[in-house]
Amino acid sequence: MRTYQNQKLLAAGLLLCLSVHLAACKKDQATALAKQTTDSVSATGKKTKVQSTSSAYYIKANETHNFVYGNLLTTYNSYRVNTTTQTTTAYEWYNISQIYADAAMVKIGATAYAPYMNNTFTWMNNMWNGASPTGGYYAAANINGTGAAGDKYTDDNALSGVAYLDAYDVTTGTTKTNYLNAAKACANWLMNSGQWDTVYGGGFWWNTIKESKPTQTNGLAMQLFLRLYQITGQTFYRDWAVSVKNWMLANMLDTTTGLYIWKIDGPGAGTKHMEKFTYDNAIMVEAFLLYAQIMADNTFVTKAQNLGSAMNTTLWQSTYHVYKFNTADGRINPAWCVWGSQAMIKLYQRDGNTAWLDYAQQNIDYMNTKLRNTTNLGYYHFCNFDGSNVETRFEGVDQAWMQRTQAMLSDYR
Repeated sequence: MRTYQNQKLLAAGLLLCLSVHLAACKKDQATALAKQTTDSVSATGKKTKVQSTSSAYYIKANETHNFVYGNLLTTYNSYRVNTTTQTTTAYEWYNISQIYADAAMVKIGATAYAPYMNNTFTWMNNMWNGASPTGGYYAAANINGTGAAGDKYTDDNALSGVAYLDAYDVTTGTTKTNYLNAAKACANWLMNSGQWDTVYGGGFWWNTIKESKPTQTNGLAMQLFLRLYQITGQTFYRDWAVSVKNWMLANMLDTTTGLYIWKIDGPGAGTKHMEKFTYDNAIMVEAFLLYAQIMADNTFVTKAQNLGSAMNTTLWQSTYHVYKFNTADGRINPAWCVWGSQAMIKLYQRDGNTAWLDYAQQNIDYMNTKLRNTTNLGYYHFCNFDGSNVETRFEGVDQAWMQRTQAMLSDYR
């Protein structure tokens, strides 16, 4: 994933493809299917209201996809980086985030989104290094699928596996099997690419350059391994998840704030960068909730709750009711900041505490007030806390995460 502290290198070259076969469809604009209003029961036994398609957040999720369809989706079924400066390039994690967003729509009943999800999944073969025994996704390609080569990012590959398992959950038959196999392939690259080593006592490198070991990379890997263990029962996935968990607890937790730090880099024992990012810690909340559920260890529910509370103490901007990008950067971004909303929704789904939902909703509301273009309904890239100094690029990843989180929130608000 790209941040303003770390810019990913664009890739160039050719690659072979994974053999995933999905039927193409006519690219008609997705029409939201009706979703019934029912009562559901949370993990704690508390009833939660499932909203109808009249939810403002469900409507906005659809409107966001309409913007993506009209401005970012290509005739190749890939998504361009943005609408202005990089219109012929596709980033791996931007495309994966849109698959993740469409899976969220299918999950809440909007099955018209499945063809978009599946067609982009097929296009993703262009970014896979089929010439290597371990495979792995490159970071970027041309929108027509050519030109993928160069560096690979562990967080991109881990997020891909996580997104594919969300798609696995909402598909059937051969398509379902293909998503599971693709997630396994991503995990196989993580395990066998040399991205985990003994430097700093363990942990995954951010990328094949091996310049740092960040929280988000390892948290996403932990999520992927846990979910694959749950589905397959293969104990090596469990063992990898435990190894990541142990390394994170020993090396990346700042006990003063209760939050996870940005990264470790440098020679010898390494230098710890103590900045705290919203999305890093949101990823760890989700990882701990999965660990609690899949490993039947409720102490990790408490860890997730404590981490969520720590986020709301240190990373929440209480004047404007929004999650900060990080503790050193006073700006707001739809993708990285709204990841906090996803974590809060996951906490609510586990314990039924509506306070988590309030944070999730207020954070999303800020994005809709300060960063949404009222004419085309797309989301801008950055702004200051007060909404000033707007960076007016329409980045694909920002649209994807606003679509996804609003679809998730629409079940409750």
